[in-house]
Amino acid sequence: MVNTMSNFSGWAAIRKKLERWWNNDGLAVYLWSWENDTQPPDLPAPDLESYWLDPTCRANRSEHVLREQIYYAEGFPVFDTNIGPGSLGLFLGAGGHLAETTVWYTPSISDPDTHPPLRFNPEGNIWWHHHLNLIDEGLKRQGGNYLVGMPDLIENLDTLAALRGDQILLIDLIERPAWVRERLSEINQAFFTVFDLLYTKLKDEWNGNSFCAFKVWGPGKTAKIQCDFSAMISARMFRSLALPFFIEQCQFLDYSLYHLDGTTALQHVDPLLEIPRLNAIEWTPQAGKPGGGSPEWYDLYRRIKAGGKGVQVLVESVAEVIPLLDAIGPKGTFVLMTRSIPRKDAEALVKALEPYYRN
Repeated sequence: MVNTMSNFSGWAAIRKKLERWWNNDGLAVYLWSWENDTQPPDLPAPDLESYWLDPTCRANRSEHVLREQIYYAEGFPVFDTNIGPGSLGLFLGAGGHLAETTVWYTPSISDPDTHPPLRFNPEGNIWWHHHLNLIDEGLKRQGGNYLVGMPDLIENLDTLAALRGDQILLIDLIERPAWVRERLSEINQAFFTVFDLLYTKLKDEWNGNSFCAFKVWGPGKTAKIQCDFSAMISARMFRSLALPFFIEQCQFLDYSLYHLDGTTALQHVDPLLEIPRLNAIEWTPQAGKPGGGSPEWYDLYRRIKAGGKGVQVLVESVAEVIPLLDAIGPKGTFVLMTRSIPRKDAEALVKALEPYYRN
């Protein structure tokens, strides 16, 4: 089973533009519309377990949606293999509780003094096998029409919080920082093992992979990384505990995009800019703040780009795109439309974007 896009028109040109963006030398814009400008109804599932875990049910629902989507600019179809936001925690022992829109995690480390080291055991983990079954079904059915994406693994303090619990981990950071560092090192090793196993299955004919979260593709080992937990800690603590393991993770990956979430995490921008192998940063304002395409964040994007990183900007409206590019420049900018737009608007925007690709 080969992860290929042989039947997707324009993929060669899209790959080249995405490569230029990763190299901080070009513009990428991800746009899509519904075939009839109307979202089709979701296919029903008999229960939550089937909705999330049954490979046939998941593939049927995904293909039902992908058939109705039209992609513009650097948009491309991806079979979403996510089972919740943070599969690595499930692979390391966290419990999983299925809900309608997400998967909730139950911590598994109750006594840090007696809990064994964190090790990934592929044989005895049912969540790992659920992911493999879903990926295999996507690869079997994709037929060159879409890429099967890498699931959202997540790492670092976010994964440790899933295993330990947010509030207790905050106390651990003060009372047992050496223990935290040991666990973060083990989490990194587990990430490398899991990623390599999945990459062997998912790498495409260009030795790249797509990552479901934030619609990225790169011509090598490609992932989104994050630390939403960092919103609760100081910049000094982030540098001491989280940053060394992100540096190690970015050395392992060929292409990395950091998901920066919420204004209380903005204090960590400078440490992130110091990671040599980090390629780009995506910014997500919290609820109640203007969206990523707002002029309020232009200075942040300029700051990131001045630090030698690309940016990914999540925009909610066609009207935000051209002013954004005029303000921060097209080079090193990835514009991701967060919702479908009418076909006539997408076609008009593609035409308006032509000069920005030449800059």
